[in-house]
Amino acid sequence: MEMEHLLEELHQREGSARLGGGQGRIDKEHAKGKMTARERLDQLFDAGTFFEVGLLARHRCMDFGLADKVLPGDGVVTGYGLVEGREVFAFAQDATVMGGSLGAAHGEKICNIMDMALKARAPVVGINDSAGARVQEGAASLSAYGRIFRKNVACSGVIPQISVIMGNCAGGAVYSPAITDFIVMVERTSYMFITGPKVIKAVTGEDIDMERLGGAKVHSKISGNCDFYHSNDTDCIEGIRRLLSFLPSNSDSAPPKVSAPEDRLLDEEMLHILPDSRKKAFDMHQIIDRLVDRGDFMEIKPHYAKNIICGFGRVAGHTAGIVANQPRFLAGTLDCNASDKAARFVRFCDCFNIPLVSLVDVPGYMPGVIHEHSGIIRHGAKMIFAYSEATVPKITIIIRKAYGGAFQAMCSKELGADQVWAWPTAEVAVMGAEGASEIVYAKEILKADNPEATKMAKVEEYRKKFANPYDATERMHVDAVIDPRATRHYLKGALRAFISKNEAVLPKKHGNIPL
Repeated sequence: MEMEHLLEELHQREGSARLGGGQGRIDKEHAKGKMTARERLDQLFDAGTFFEVGLLARHRCMDFGLADKVLPGDGVVTGYGLVEGREVFAFAQDATVMGGSLGAAHGEKICNIMDMALKARAPVVGINDSAGARVQEGAASLSAYGRIFRKNVACSGVIPQISVIMGNCAGGAVYSPAITDFIVMVERTSYMFITGPKVIKAVTGEDIDMERLGGAKVHSKISGNCDFYHSNDTDCIEGIRRLLSFLPSNSDSAPPKVSAPEDRLLDEEMLHILPDSRKKAFDMHQIIDRLVDRGDFMEIKPHYAKNIICGFGRVAGHTAGIVANQPRFLAGTLDCNASDKAARFVRFCDCFNIPLVSLVDVPGYMPGVIHEHSGIIRHGAKMIFAYSEATVPKITIIIRKAYGGAFQAMCSKELGADQVWAWPTAEVAVMGAEGASEIVYAKEILKADNPEATKMAKVEEYRKKFANPYDATERMHVDAVIDPRATRHYLKGALRAFISKNEAVLPKKHGNIPL
């Protein structure tokens, strides 16, 4: 009888805690098109596998009327379970409980689950939906944020960290997601900013709403803070599950392998992708889709710095990180934003044992005063640093143009590529034939009776020498010129050959990447 009574009390406490702020507030969240914290976790984890930690935790604030106020779970749900059969740890802020505001116990629960994730060497997913630091707890709230930031840094490069913005994330709270590996947002219901519209209006006089200041599209297309955005909570959670399927659990393990399709040695469609004119653009996605298994490619920051493509695909069932110039935008040149985007992606792949495949069609760095003044030197150097530092298998395929320092930045042989191949359409040179001939043959052109005709002849002469991959191949800057139809076949073989690559590095605390 006593056990029955005790169990009845336990179930009553648990049931009350799971209701969060109550049915009324749950209904308000649903009216906004949002799921509750527990509904989000239920969809994230495989059915029946989630174990909650800290369900009955309470806040510690005795001031400002909070002494007698019940805040179930202190406004955050934490726990662990399986996602497609693999262990994942997570927290979800509960907006129904005092707006999901962060107090001391709330922060302790988040740090606790991150500590567990580190011990288990498993990914951690943080679902952010909070009014920010709990003002009533003063410095204790700020201290909690500081501890979370430090945990994020401790986890960085050890376990994957995914931040999901599914409501408000403002002020100092934004720095935790910014430290993590990926940020995912939802259209029209999630916002990130340091200072909100009211403060901006008061300080600067600028009038702007939350969506235009820090909505999902803003951070996906303009700031580059957001890696993925979705139209609703359901699609967002499914996107997170898909992302996790490409990633290893930790820095000591390999990404999960899946079954791979059987395919032909030669893919005839590869011959119909490039336009006849070298000056015409094409969509690099067409090549990527034919290299990865079943065309399954998950692009990172697809709406930001569109002149470079970064994302995950599988080749023969194994995850590969793909970095590719995109000729459809800015001719595939490298600018500040593209360099930042690619460098961070390369470093993530290197952290988590994901081989890198680089597809090159780059005419150079973006020229212009605005780009020089924006620091393209230091931004461009980030790519060189990231590729040089990476010890995972690195395969580079030159599709068309590979000019100057930008080719080096796309992972040349000299930057540590294990294999560099070129299509017969490749051009490996300091610059294009037109510009190079004006430098190399300047005196001859100037002295000629017909400078224009001489210039055209010299352009053709230079093009015959360098507008092909053979000079670079003879000098062993390129390992092989390959039949485009066999590119996937070559790629599968190289990734198999280098899967156990072990490259020694000099002992040091850490490098100092250009900022």
